[in-house]
Amino acid sequence: MLIPSTVAAAIAGLLFGLSLIVAIGAQNTYVIRQGIARAHVPTVVTICAVSDVILIAAGVAGLGAVVGHARGLLLTVRLLGAAFLLGYAALAARRALRRGPKIADGAAATSSWSAVAATCLAFTWFNPAVYLDTVVLLGSVAATRPDPWWFGAGAAVASIAWFAGLGFGARLLAPVFRQHRAWRAMDVFVAVVMTVTAARVLAGA
Repeated sequence: MLIPSTVAAAIAGLLFGLSLIVAIGAQNTYVIRQGIARAHVPTVVTICAVSDVILIAAGVAGLGAVVGHARGLLLTVRLLGAAFLLGYAALAARRALRRGPKIADGAAATSSWSAVAATCLAFTWFNPAVYLDTVVLLGSVAATRPDPWWFGAGAAVASIAWFAGLGFGARLLAPVFRQHRAWRAMDVFVAVVMTVTAARVLAGA
């Protein structure tokens, strides 16, 4: 039995989307941390997923060619993104070095909803890789498909499923993170990931 072309395109988009998004980067690390702490997880998942869907749609619609030639815009995003990442890395390092009570379930919810939403938006929209990968690269691949919007739909499903699984699934690690040392190790990991990502961003500037 032959698979309809639209379904084949959606599956191809799903697999391609996963290949781009399944990596431990700054955004995914933030989602994991919020998920473990059970702090504003629906907000974080929704912002990441909706943002990805918008960017995927923009890429499929042909915005990739415009973004690919907007060198000045990409440079600005790189510099802002690197500054943001280094600032967040410093905060994570400060948390790791600080002596304090262990962080139990929901303790990281001391950040307000607006602060979490703003941070999540920054991780998404100040990340130059999201424009190069999701808009330019995915958009270019979609343009070669006979059913580009089905390809994009598959990629969108991949993003939604990934962020939902990452954010809501991370709570399974909560028992481990009842100990302060586990959170300190997590914050060290976050600081390293953010610093390395910032260095990569600046290297490409």
